[in-house]
Amino acid sequence: MIRKRVAFIVFIVLVLVLIGWNYRNLNTNQSEATASIEQIKSGQDMTMYVTTDIHYLSESLTDHGQAFEEYVSSGDGKQLNDIEAIINAFSFEVKNKKPDVLIISGDLTNNGEKASHTDLAKKLHIIEENGVPIYVIPGNHDISNPWARSFKGDKQYTTDIIDEKDFRSIYADFGYDEAISKDKNTLSYLAAPSEDVWLLMLDTSQYQSNYMIGYPQTDGKLNSDTLAWIKECSDKAKEKGAKIIPVMHHNILNHSEVIRKGFTLNNNEDVLKQLQESHIKLVLSGHIHTQDISSYKNGEDTLYDIVTGSLAVNPHQYGVLSYSAKNQSLNYQTSKLDVENWARTNGIKDKDLLRFEKYSEEFFGKAAYNMASERLRSQESFSEEEIQSMSEVMKIFNIRYFAGIENENAKDIMNTEGYQLWSKAPDSFLKQYIMSVASDKDTDDNHLQIEF
Repeated sequence: MIRKRVAFIVFIVLVLVLIGWNYRNLNTNQSEATASIEQIKSGQDMTMYVTTDIHYLSESLTDHGQAFEEYVSSGDGKQLNDIEAIINAFSFEVKNKKPDVLIISGDLTNNGEKASHTDLAKKLHIIEENGVPIYVIPGNHDISNPWARSFKGDKQYTTDIIDEKDFRSIYADFGYDEAISKDKNTLSYLAAPSEDVWLLMLDTSQYQSNYMIGYPQTDGKLNSDTLAWIKECSDKAKEKGAKIIPVMHHNILNHSEVIRKGFTLNNNEDVLKQLQESHIKLVLSGHIHTQDISSYKNGEDTLYDIVTGSLAVNPHQYGVLSYSAKNQSLNYQTSKLDVENWARTNGIKDKDLLRFEKYSEEFFGKAAYNMASERLRSQESFSEEEIQSMSEVMKIFNIRYFAGIENENAKDIMNTEGYQLWSKAPDSFLKQYIMSVASDKDTDDNHLQIEF
């Protein structure tokens, strides 16, 4: 009996020792993982890359057959047929240039496919392993999306999707585990990659009703509880002497005369008021896919909303945001993804990828041209020659608008017969769109300097 009791005690001691050993090792691993990304000290400059609307579709979900080709050709210009090359080229560029931070502001996936999320996360892990911390938030396409599809032959098939909990788990290493504060109601969080600059990553998407309505809800908002949490975050940043930059998927300011509903936050005035009370000067957003900078002035304070163009759409730009500690300033400029360099360096033989800049512009231009042609033909008001000249105007304006250079040489288009036909055409969404692009008064949507 005594032997059994001694044996039992020895067993318990061994179990406790093993538990203690595993616990210490678990804590050590967590510490090492946290220590691998060191916070940038106060007084140091930093460079942040900003991208959005990747719309990544896992290669496992398509055979690039008839159904997929039809889906891409009937879309809004996203270059999904080359999205694997685009994200690989972007990862290559980020790893080589090595910014201090990479920010991704939503719509990480095409339609929230689970395989797309998990495969993209693997690619992001490779970037972080090269010393570039990543911070992400979801967009309206990413969570509980009934439109998630795979493509095989001439058919589309429903595929697995993720919920809010899954998103936090899949992207735990890309902001959520490093957050210094988390909103209780959304996937919003506060991150401090630098002692001087903090990122307020705001989940503005509404995905709770997607199953019921049968499609991904496009519009966005921030509820009153989240606004109160934003105030707490800004107070905490002020206490520590840090500048705070909100990042959201939806826009806080209007970026188009005709494309507003579903893109600008539903309660943007309430959010704007809260941010300006916190003396925030810059917001980074996406969603609308174009490259655009809008501003709102209230007294002496001006707030800028920078929309970086979609990485999946020509001209495949990303933003470079540089913080100068000495000048207490932020400088934003765009950089065009160099897919051709990635293809050459990695021995890719695909001719389209080796001439990607021209090929991508042709792809995007054709999509705009065909859309205009189809809609104009349905009106039966124009000759085939007139339709061609009007569609050419749509093509050129669209290419320039998405690149943020619509103000450059606008007169060369406005003096054409095609533009004159648009100006006299019956009212329609396309006409309003053409006129709004032509009247855009922005001087530069690709550069901005902000003094704190």
